[in-house]
Amino acid sequence: MTLGEKIRSIRKINKFNQSEFSKKNGISQGTLSELETDKYLPSLETILSLKSIFEVDLEWLLFDTTKKEPTDVFMSRIDKNELDLILNFRKLHKGDKREISEIMKLKINFYSET
Repeated sequence: MTLGEKIRSIRKINKFNQSEFSKKNGISQGTLSELETDKYLPSLETILSLKSIFEVDLEWLLFDTTKKEPTDVFMSRIDKNELDLILNFRKLHKGDKREISEIMKLKINFYSET
């Protein structure tokens, strides 16, 4: 995975479009587009911004020496309800987790059909 691809994955996992992500990191949308396509390398300020805002693992971002998935190397911002859901879900037994997952799928399908 290239540095640009990693930056794009950080943006997408956190559900930002290029305009929102670039403003949050203090760069132009054009610069972000060029970073994501590996036309240019990010400045030190941009790298530090990613570390500060998204808690990116710099070893993963710069050297790819960790074998972690993108979702393991930085925190996606979540609200309190999502955090509570995750923490409670982790306390469940495997079968209960599957059951809850199926209920969630049913709910999502119901709302997408209406």
